[in-house]
Parts: sequence; C-alpha cells; structure tokens
Amino acid sequence: EYLFTLHSVIRSSVPLMEMARDRARSMAAGDRVAESLAEYLDKHIEEERDHDDWLLDDLESIGVGRASTLARVPSPTIARAVGAQYYWVLHYHPAALLGWIGLLEGYPPTPETIDALVASTGYGPKAFRTLSAHAELDVGHRDELFDLVDRLPLTTDQSKVIGLSALSSVDLLTQALDEVTALGANHPRC
Repeated sequence: EYLFTLHSVIRSSVPLMEMARDRARSMAAGDRVAESLAEYLDKHIEEERDHDDWLLDDLESIGVGRASTLARVPSPTIARAVGAQYYWVLHYHPAALLGWIGLLEGYPPTPETIDALVASTGYGPKAFRTLSAHAELDVGHRDELFDLVDRLPLTTDQSKVIGLSALSSVDLLTQALDEVTALGANHPRC
C-alpha cells in the first residue's frame, strides 16, 4: 500500500511540472520568477522522468503487476493533494509548485528508514530500489531547489503561496500515510 501510494504521487510529478513549466513560460515575458522557474523545471522534469516506472518495477518485484497498479483508483487524499497544486499553478502562480517539490525533494528517505521498511514488511531491498535511489538523488535535488528559491525575486504573496503549498501538502500527504497505516494494521506482513 505504501508503494502504491508513492506511485500515485510520483506518477503525477512530471505531468504536473510540465503544466507548471508551460504556465511559467506563458508568463515569462513580464515575470522573472516565472522565467527562472521555467528554466529550472525544464531540467528537473528530465531528472524525474520515468521514476513512476521505477516504482512499478519495485511493485512487480513483490508480485504486484503493472496493469493492476495502474488500474487501481488512487486515494482521494492524493487526488486532493495533487489537485491543489494544479489549482495554484493555473489560477495563481506556478511558483506555488515549489512548496510541493520542496516537501517531496527536501526530506529524502534515509537508509535507516529503508532498512526499517525491509525489516517490517519482509520484502527484500528490490521492493525499495526507488526509495534507495531517491535517498541519494534527492539530496542534490533539494540543494538545487533551495538555491533556486534563495535566488528568485519572490513577492511576499509568491512566498506565501509556496508556504501554503508545502503546508497543505504536509497535511494531505500525512493523511494519506495515515490511511496506509490503517490498511497495514490489517495486513499480516505489516
């Protein structure tokens, strides 16, 4: 359930960033923040491309087929979390997405967390290859993102929406993980 929930989040990453990049490009002529954001997203989209497929591989390693994962209805909580990002990007400013990215990239999984997942689930390390890769990749991604935010000439309201995006995301993703925990309490391997 945890890996499925992660997949539900990660599969939205590239399409969400592409939409934010396109919106930023459309605003770039008169908006230095949008211009810099579009440049950042061009690079970051390529860095994140296919990570949802990595998770499908991880799920396959524990016997969960790609087709069944892709056919499952994602959690309404995940839909609300991702949907909020679309709303802010389309109806306010694409800088809002930096709060979401900051949360997802800013706190990479630790090797200890991955070891605990292996131990508590009984699944081997193959089930957590995506998490292991992000334990390394996200350190650099976090640093790049924080450097970008420090350099951007953000308005007070743009800073505010980044914070609102991050706080809303923490709330909703915590709720999604609580839902996973509730499901896991009834599962013999958790």
